[in-house]
Amino acid sequence: MKERIQKLLSRAGYGSRREIERMVNAGEILVNGQRAASGQAIDENDQVTLRGQRLHLSSRVNATHKVLMYHKPAGEVCTLSDPDNRPTVFDSLPKIRAGRWIMVGRLDINTDGLLLFTTDGELANKLMHPSSEIEREYACRVLGEVNNEMLIRLQEGVELEDGKANFMRIKDAGGEGVNHWYHVVLAEGRNREVRRLWESQGVKISRLIRVRYGNIMLPRYLRSGHHKELEVRELRKLYGLVNMAFEDGSDFTAERPERRSGARPGMKSVDSGRTAIGGSHPSARRSSLARPSSSERSGGSARPSGTSRPSSSSRPSTSSSARPGGKRPQPRGRG
Repeated sequence: MKERIQKLLSRAGYGSRREIERMVNAGEILVNGQRAASGQAIDENDQVTLRGQRLHLSSRVNATHKVLMYHKPAGEVCTLSDPDNRPTVFDSLPKIRAGRWIMVGRLDINTDGLLLFTTDGELANKLMHPSSEIEREYACRVLGEVNNEMLIRLQEGVELEDGKANFMRIKDAGGEGVNHWYHVVLAEGRNREVRRLWESQGVKISRLIRVRYGNIMLPRYLRSGHHKELEVRELRKLYGLVNMAFEDGSDFTAERPERRSGARPGMKSVDSGRTAIGGSHPSARRSSLARPSSSERSGGSARPSGTSRPSSSSRPSTSSSARPGGKRPQPRGRG
């Protein structure tokens, strides 16, 4: 069955649909010796070349895809190569024989936390597409005085330079002095959106950590600069989140919960006259997707198989301004 060239090459792991379209428009892809056209229908039997190299579509499409979670440290940039020779998130990823790692969304250089990578371009496209409304949860250390009126405005929506934006939910996560922690949830990924929303209220973010993407939580044991490959049960749930079947012979799909205007248990919405406080600290709610194996739990400091770059500087800080809970790993101080 023929498919649009962007979709088939994306499924084969050669990039997101948008990246494939750029390659097609740049004349880098040929189909049966002829320059490809955007939206052209092809199948696995067509001879497709990318920059002169033959693409093995059949084996790639039928291969089992991989998804990797990575704990990005502050100071790394989300690009394949950097003209200023700064460290990139791709430097620490494991090499793979088939396909390449496709990044799901981005984090700015000063933000640390959860980044997902996959060899499945179609999955990456659906996880990033605004229509999927995939939730992202962040832990924010806010510098400045925050009052209830600010929290109400942030949930009702404020005008930014690129349009109206808001947090779906806000939870007070504690802290002392001028540095206070909040957990916020939103369902889109505009550039520096979390920081800009807080700055619209006259306060600044002194630390920002992404702790969840969809139904994948950043595990406590996954130290800064380290990675972990998702297991089959985790992959099935992630694929089900965007109504896709994981290609291991399973036809699993999962019902996505309806997007709610209200808060989930433990994350009370801001109402008039009440602050966004309630429930246990989010770090206490361990997702089933974030549990280490028995071998990982036994040693406490043991890291998952295939992880990289142990660093003593990634140990949790003991200062009073550290993130509440103190159990989630701290990023390297790269600026």
